[in-house]
Amino acid sequence: MAPGPNYKLYLVGEFVDTKEGFLKLKDQAARIGDIKTFNGFILDVPQGVDVTAYNTAVVWCEAFEMFISAAKYR
Repeated sequence: MAPGPNYKLYLVGEFVDTKEGFLKLKDQAARIGDIKTFNGFILDVPQGVDVTAYNTAVVWCEAFEMFISAAKYR
């Protein structure tokens, strides 16, 4: 992943690989936190977020409303 401004990690309930796909689910997504490094990162899951309710992690650039990447984890 290349560096960029204002990257966020979200969890969603179905795999998406486009901006349009993510925007359809964004209001149901769990925002995990800010990505501040691009050489591997670990974020704490906020209290109350049940990761088993989701199956995909999405990296999204808030500054430019741009889809960066996604990975299905279940």
